[in-house]
Amino acid sequence: MSDLISTFQNMKAAHATARATLSVTTAKQRTAQLTALETALLAHEDRLIAAMNTDFSHRSVQECRTFDITTSLSEIRSNRKQLKSWMRARRVRTPLQFRPATCEIRPQPLGVVGIIAPWNFPVYLAVAPVAAALAAGNRVMIKPSELSPRTSEALANMMYATFAPDVVSVITGGADVAATFSALPFDHLLFTGSTAIGRIVAQAAAQNLTPVTLELGGKSPAILMPSADLDRAARRIAWGKAASAGQICVAPDYVLVPRSLMQAAADAILGAWAKFYPDGSKGDDYSAIISERHLERLHTLLNEAKGRGAQSLSNEPDGPIAGTRKFAPVVLLDPPLDTTLMREEIFGPILPLIPYDTPQEALDFVGARDHPLALYVFANDRDEQELWLNGSISGGVTINDTMIHVSVDTLPFGGVGASGMGAYHGRHGFETFSHMKSVVRQAKWNGMFVTEPPFKGWKARTLNALRKVI
Repeated sequence: MSDLISTFQNMKAAHATARATLSVTTAKQRTAQLTALETALLAHEDRLIAAMNTDFSHRSVQECRTFDITTSLSEIRSNRKQLKSWMRARRVRTPLQFRPATCEIRPQPLGVVGIIAPWNFPVYLAVAPVAAALAAGNRVMIKPSELSPRTSEALANMMYATFAPDVVSVITGGADVAATFSALPFDHLLFTGSTAIGRIVAQAAAQNLTPVTLELGGKSPAILMPSADLDRAARRIAWGKAASAGQICVAPDYVLVPRSLMQAAADAILGAWAKFYPDGSKGDDYSAIISERHLERLHTLLNEAKGRGAQSLSNEPDGPIAGTRKFAPVVLLDPPLDTTLMREEIFGPILPLIPYDTPQEALDFVGARDHPLALYVFANDRDEQELWLNGSISGGVTINDTMIHVSVDTLPFGGVGASGMGAYHGRHGFETFSHMKSVVRQAKWNGMFVTEPPFKGWKARTLNALRKVI
């Protein structure tokens, strides 16, 4: 704990000194930091992948490479490429009554940014916000998850070999360290994780009035509309649900299906899984569950729903492989809505299919629940697409696919309501970790003396006339 606090104090002091000496990082310095981060990630790639594989007991090498390394590299490179344009002061229109003054918005580093990263993408969800915070000229402290300790250690070694400790530091430890970390008076705090823990982090940050970005989760639905291409929809839903064994905050949590297509949709999803994983869950391309506790939770969710009458369909009816943390993908047909898996985010490869009779019924079903982090609409008809775009609220929407909006760095990524607050990625990440300072430059000769009392005669008449033109 003393190291945690002293690291934070050293970072605050270093930033204060840089600001006082007018040496807040230049575009050249920030670009060099992003390049160093990219170089380090490539140099440590194999060690990070090996650590993730060990933490999960098995994680697909290609999923590690694609989801954690490649996406991180994309964020770093995009930030570096556009950094100079983001840093420029932005001229904005000056309202008539204040002219000839000029107005601009000037991005400014906040100071010390805290990042609490989760275990499910332990590299990407640490490195991507670090890239955004460094691009904005900040110093960064990272608290990775204790559930992926080997990856946290590998990440710490990478950062310490690359940056001075008053620029980027990694703080490892358990829940007690995380509690102290979230209570520090950061200039901004980003948390990625569950809604329940997000509330605790927000409460701790509120004691210091620390602004927070909360990237949470919830039950992100996929909706199969009448005009959808069933085979295409099933393939992309199956991919989104089984990638990383469903341990993704934007994985489709359940699917709303026209009642007449329930069995056909289930068969198509199972068929897609069979093609993706010809060796089943024992194959190298299919990842394991992060811990025994999480594995037991998934079994409990499934058994409760089956015990309440839900039909379970799987390509591996014999169940899990003994001695592993593999959990084969399962389709559940119409589980009772009061079961635990229909009330909590599943965060695993169990996919409930819920029937509906009319599109409005499906819209009402989603609208009656917390706003999801993501929403997936499968529809070829534009009116059906617009029904959901206009009639629902979610952090993001992908039409005729799942999850890919997260990797589009020209879009803000974030939730709404119970699924989060704030957003980052690309320019939106730069602005999240910057103070967008408002600046007005008043001209020597200006008309603001009209606003000075006493308000009589021509001054009163001028101010009244202004009301008609502003």
